[in-house]
Amino acid sequence: MIVKDQPSSLHLFYEMQGSIVPRIAGKILAVACLSLIVVFVDAYLLALPRISVPAMGIFGVALSLFLGFRNNAAYDRWWEARILWGTMLADVRSLGRDAMLFIRDADERRALMNHAVASVHLHRGDLRGVNAGEDAAKWVGADIAQALAQHHRPADAALRGATAHLAALADQGKLSGFGQMTLANRLASLTLSQAGCERIANTPLPFVYSLLVRRTTYLYCWLLPFALLDAADIFAPIFAAVVAYVFFGLQAVTNELEMPFRNVENGLPLDAICRAIESAAAEAMGDEAPPPVTAIDHILT
Repeated sequence: MIVKDQPSSLHLFYEMQGSIVPRIAGKILAVACLSLIVVFVDAYLLALPRISVPAMGIFGVALSLFLGFRNNAAYDRWWEARILWGTMLADVRSLGRDAMLFIRDADERRALMNHAVASVHLHRGDLRGVNAGEDAAKWVGADIAQALAQHHRPADAALRGATAHLAALADQGKLSGFGQMTLANRLASLTLSQAGCERIANTPLPFVYSLLVRRTTYLYCWLLPFALLDAADIFAPIFAAVVAYVFFGLQAVTNELEMPFRNVENGLPLDAICRAIESAAAEAMGDEAPPPVTAIDHILT
């Protein structure tokens, strides 16, 4: 995720970090070149057919509705994912407080919190398709982390380990029934948040929306030069390039926001959130909290 102040008016037009321009520059250039060819052919070779500006305006409104709907749907996914990870952070903090209240033995509290933090790291690894076993091993040990990695859902396996630990404490008379229920509810809330993230990761936006928007965007940008022949004359390539920037840019932004867990510039900073969860767990156990993850070149991963 990009973390930086808004650029000034002077820097606005050449700020490239976080800009979508580098990824769509080829498409913008292609539309501008097509428009230039159309203007040249119409001026020096033969008169080309015109498309009325009002007709293209109606076409543009329809395309804007398609793009707006898909962009809103993608942002809703991104924001819901951020809420779910924020909920996980809150649940780990609450789990630490509840563990201090109901579990008197410090080592037993540590075992519970270690499994909770390991589950978060393993969940991050599952969402991003990376190996988070080393991060989990710092909390539960290499042997347990390796055993958890053998499960289909390692994060859920870690939470089951935490639940088994609560059951063992209850059997030993070290945990009351009310404490067992309270701590189990915290673990259940973590499970719900992780299941919500899996739902987002495993359910992309319907392909038909993407196909419709892409086809319509290309058709509009290819036809636009014929509507600008009379309205814009020699400035047609510039207007066409600006329109291509808007439509192709929105399409590219939507593609990035649609999958919020990827480690890209506008993806969620899962590493930073996991570090915040580590800090919450460490402080609950009376340990020194690790330093927060800082942005590198304005990018927070």
